[in-house]
Amino acid sequence: MASTHDHPGEQAAQDPIKLIAIRDTPLSVDEILQAVGDDAAGGTALFVGTVRNHDGGADVDELGYSCHPSAEDEMRRIAEKVAADHPVRALAAVHRVGDLRVGDLAVVVGVSCPHRGEAFEACRKLIDDLKHEVPIWKHQRFSDGTEEWVGA
Repeated sequence: MASTHDHPGEQAAQDPIKLIAIRDTPLSVDEILQAVGDDAAGGTALFVGTVRNHDGGADVDELGYSCHPSAEDEMRRIAEKVAADHPVRALAAVHRVGDLRVGDLAVVVGVSCPHRGEAFEACRKLIDDLKHEVPIWKHQRFSDGTEEWVGA
């Protein structure tokens, strides 16, 4: 009898990257969940980043995201690295650009893997690397009239 690690479902999928996009329209958690669905995955992890109403002790009214033309290619590069380093069955990542309000979804990423621990680890690596490496900039506008640019 073969060990469980010999089963194809225990390994990374051939082409696990299902969706990588930057959009100026509202994002959908359901779309990401559907994209990373895989019958061989025992664990699926999602991260949903939303616009919060404060930052650094100041009230945030709204913000805008903009990106470099290479941003989507950089997202794909990071996704490929995560998929190469983890047993990813399926992976998806979408980031929003344009003007957003408090509560809007700014980024949604998802990863499915054979086991939950792998899914958590891969999802965390994906969102952390996207946040630090992809040229996407956030322009925050505060209630007191000040503003700030933040980004990779």
